[in-house]
Amino acid sequence: MSKLYIVPTPVGNLEDMTMRAIRVLQEADCILAEDTRTSGILMKHFDIKTRMQSHHKFNEHKTVDAIVERIKAGETIALVSDAGTPAISDPGFLLARACRRSGIVVECLPGATAFVPAIVDSGLPCDRFTFEGFLPQKKGRATRLNELAGEPRTMIFYESPFRLVKTLVQMSEVFGGERNVSVSREISKLHEETVGGTFTEVIAHYTAQEPKGECVIVVEGAPLEKPEKEKKEYKKQNKQH
Repeated sequence: MSKLYIVPTPVGNLEDMTMRAIRVLQEADCILAEDTRTSGILMKHFDIKTRMQSHHKFNEHKTVDAIVERIKAGETIALVSDAGTPAISDPGFLLARACRRSGIVVECLPGATAFVPAIVDSGLPCDRFTFEGFLPQKKGRATRLNELAGEPRTMIFYESPFRLVKTLVQMSEVFGGERNVSVSREISKLHEETVGGTFTEVIAHYTAQEPKGECVIVVEGAPLEKPEKEKKEYKKQNKQH
């Protein structure tokens, strides 16, 4: 049965490509790629000769309906992004939604996503977290950070190396310089690095050492306010001691 496959690709190390992903890409009628030149390198490496077509944030609104009709007519189509899992801060959501609404089977393969190793490496709580992706560039940026000031769950952000220090400074002004933060960059690549500490410490590190490669910022959640009854009991116990 024709369907849409969403296929994760490595965020760095090509050995992270799964055997199943290779098979699906080989057997598909067409591969939708965020950048056919970037994905072309990956396809050549794994000897995948399936026809590719561009599908990115600048054309996806115009092409979604036509792709849905092609799948309904019998084509099996695979969607990839430049790196990681499509639709996670990359094109893919619109197509997946349109296919679901049209009764088309959508199957997402498990695979590489940058924020998973970043939060696990951070040492910060990963049983509850909120994924924020990229913050707004300008309008709404400060507003969103202020909205997150009291967020108790661990927070995950994506950021460019060129804006990393500026973003960390902005976050420290809202969250506080003593809040813990971890930055992972070049995940799964030769120069992979995770630097953790307080905002003050991590800002100092990347001010002295210019970051390279896409970055994942993992921020400790705000401390939970103790219930009033618990606060009174705590004060009572301290007086007794």
